[in-house]
Amino acid sequence: MSGLVLKLGPRERVLVNGAVIENGDRRSRLSIVSPNANILRLRDAIHPEDAQTPVRRVCYATQLVLTGDASADTARPQILRNIEELSRILVDNDSRKLLTQATDALLGEQYYQCLKALRGLIPREDRLLAAARS
Repeated sequence: MSGLVLKLGPRERVLVNGAVIENGDRRSRLSIVSPNANILRLRDAIHPEDAQTPVRRVCYATQLVLTGDASADTARPQILRNIEELSRILVDNDSRKLLTQATDALLGEQYYQCLKALRGLIPREDRLLAAARS
């Protein structure tokens, strides 16, 4: 069986195909076996006011596709352009690997995997922005 396995803490919420699901009082594990299900842990969600940096903006755009608030056909070209722009700035091997994973996932319409790869860039971006402020 392939698919996504979600390990949820007590009262943790997750968005699955537009429906918010809240876990009970105990930890649980869910296996999502349906292909192309749109899933977002609400604790991982980026709020609009927090999408103030290049990486967070592309994460937010990808998140909108996952939540059904943006059309994949409309958002995909813009997300690809944003990933390309990031690849000109984030040139280290680890960042390139994450950007390649994000691009491959996006082209394969695997938006959760795309978001997961892009979120891996946030700590790098934070370090670069902190160094630029110093």
